[in-house]
Amino acid sequence: MNSLSDENPLPYYQQLYNILRDEIVSGRWKPGDMMPSETEMIERFDVSRITVRQALELLVEEGLIYRRRGRGTFVAVPGIEQGLNRIVSFTEDMRRRGLHPGTEVISTSMVPASEEIAGKLQVDPGEDLARYERLRLADGEPMSVEISHLVLRYCPGILQKNYAERPLREELEQQYNITLVRAHQIIRAAAADSTRAGQLLIAKNAPIFYIERVSYSQLDVPVEFLQLYHRGDRYALHNELRG
Repeated sequence: MNSLSDENPLPYYQQLYNILRDEIVSGRWKPGDMMPSETEMIERFDVSRITVRQALELLVEEGLIYRRRGRGTFVAVPGIEQGLNRIVSFTEDMRRRGLHPGTEVISTSMVPASEEIAGKLQVDPGEDLARYERLRLADGEPMSVEISHLVLRYCPGILQKNYAERPLREELEQQYNITLVRAHQIIRAAAADSTRAGQLLIAKNAPIFYIERVSYSQLDVPVEFLQLYHRGDRYALHNELRG
């Protein structure tokens, strides 16, 4: 169905949403394609601007499209599901999905462990930590921000290297003989503040997944405290449960 009908019990905006969704799912519009403008949709479907906006808002909420201020509305790359039952690096995860992983290093520094982080890493408050803040991208699109705190005495010199190209986890394994074998994490729903929104190219207060993860080495020693800020419109987290 490519037109709206008075005989359809659904409101016009819901009918329009169904039509547009079918056209996206069927592949008429590919990821990255610009959607027709609101004016073009008004003319094509003979509906009001508010009807078009309501339909588009449903598509945005579903993660099928996204808006760029001053540029238009675009078809989104299909959402990425991330499993919760094993530790997978961002680089490995994206490559398995056929996406090109990218990393931009936002900042690196040596910082003293706060009481909270020291407790998670089982070190004394004030101990030196290597702090990395990185923006992770898939096919050039911002996906998440990662803030990593590593116990520096386990990996001396790690701050001297650039991890925009080389995975940090790979460096830990090959240069420091540290393999991350298990982790404990907490996941919360959150709203993006102005800093995270700017980094992820989303609206302020847009929904994000916030994850805190403590990763342990093969010696069962906590090595890394990681904070993850995932775009809520691009990630779905899943796990398999057994009764």
